[in-house]
Amino acid sequence: MANQGGIVDRASAVAWIGRVADLDNGHVYAVADADDHPIGCVAVTNIDRHQVGWTWYWTLAEVRGQGVARDALRALTDWAHHEAGLYRLELGHRINNPASCGVAASAGFLYEGLERQRLTYDGTRHDVERHARLTTDPLTPPDRPVTISL
Repeated sequence: MANQGGIVDRASAVAWIGRVADLDNGHVYAVADADDHPIGCVAVTNIDRHQVGWTWYWTLAEVRGQGVARDALRALTDWAHHEAGLYRLELGHRINNPASCGVAASAGFLYEGLERQRLTYDGTRHDVERHARLTTDPLTPPDRPVTISL
């Protein structure tokens, strides 16, 4: 996230979450550890009149590979479908980010296609894989207790 959001440590993570928490077209949640320290973020934004939202997530490097993003996304997905009433959730990740693809797949998001040169970082264009899930798609619950607090 250093290149995408300037997030390099817990302090910059907290600052970034604070900046995006007031979005008026979605819901942004901090992901916290058992001691209530922020370790990531999960969100559904750009919600439209068709009950479709754009889902995104990230975690600090120190907790990657531990299922934190997967469980946060599973919990958010369940909440978005059953509490917020969203029918379709979408997400995208750069094709050079297989870990993000794994998070999406483990939360029941199905591959839908490739967007060529969709994003640019530092003057370089990146292809993006698109994934989506419907409220009718099966969802595995998180492997750990997760609480969504409004």
